Amino acid sequence: MNEVKIPQEMVNEIRGIMNSARQNVAKQVNSELLAAYWNIGRVIVEHEQASKERAEYGQNTLKLLSRTLTKEFGKGFSVSNLQFMRRFYQTYQIQQTVSVKLSWSHYCELLSISDRDKRSFYEKECERSGWSVRELKRQISTSLFERLLLSEGKANKKKVLELAEKGQELSSPEDVVKDPYVFEFLGLPDRKPVFESDLEKALVKQIEDFLLELGRGFMFVGTQQRVTLNNTNYYVDMVFYNKELHAYVLIELKTAKLMPEAVGQINMYLNYYSAEINEEGDNPPIGIILCTDKSSVTAEYALGGLSNNIFASTYTYVIPDKERLIEQVEAVLSEWSE
Repeated sequence: MNEVKIPQEMVNEIRGIMNSARQNVAKQVNSELLAAYWNIGRVIVEHEQASKERAEYGQNTLKLLSRTLTKEFGKGFSVSNLQFMRRFYQTYQIQQTVSVKLSWSHYCELLSISDRDKRSFYEKECERSGWSVRELKRQISTSLFERLLLSEGKANKKKVLELAEKGQELSSPEDVVKDPYVFEFLGLPDRKPVFESDLEKALVKQIEDFLLELGRGFMFVGTQQRVTLNNTNYYVDMVFYNKELHAYVLIELKTAKLMPEAVGQINMYLNYYSAEINEEGDNPPIGIILCTDKSSVTAEYALGGLSNNIFASTYTYVIPDKERLIEQVEAVLSEWSE
């Protein structure tokens, strides 16, 4: 019996149709997102200008607006993102000057540049060379604009640009769809990163069960909760809310010994939750770092804005002490090694 073969020309033609369709969909979604965020920025600016007490009005309104929009539409309306929308409109007051070739993540990165000429240079290079957001960040961090200014003559400037373009990451239409802001805009479920190992999964499950078994007001919020700062995504390993303490409890799991950067990282998360997530009546969030290595297990608490004395007198009756947390982690490690 002769084997039936699909003509390669047929496959190539269908592939072309699909690639074209995906590209058009990505462009359309990106165009609508930019238009929506530009108009939201316009509305914010117009309402601020109508207020007599602009500074106080703007600060308080953005916080309230952030909470209201987040409850109705989901993520994507943090105070920092609303500030970007406002700045987006103020920088590009003629909507037609906004390039649909660039994503919202591109613009968030560009809006962080205060120098107008510098921002314009990177914007045009993004369009011309098709830089991804990661590539744009790399070019800014390596001071491409400043290096061009220091280059003497057109030949040298051309050479610097050629060097800058080497190794660039070519973006595809799919990159636009992968942008977390697009998922928020479309109301799609947030795509969380996959755990690096089964060990981390086991640790998460053990700590989750342990804290819920305490029965002291713990409610599980979720794992890998996204925090977006300066157009960069970070993820908190575990988040709980405690009804008795009226506070979020953030847990970071590190499969290595405790390092100073881990403390800085969770402190950043605590500040974010205090500013963006906490509602009226919530106490400052609590951070717990669990670190493991082959020889030992450690647990550290990081409390944003709270002294150890307040922690000792107020929190220890609800939050398990270090020894009990360490026991839970050691149980998983012991079982894992066997």
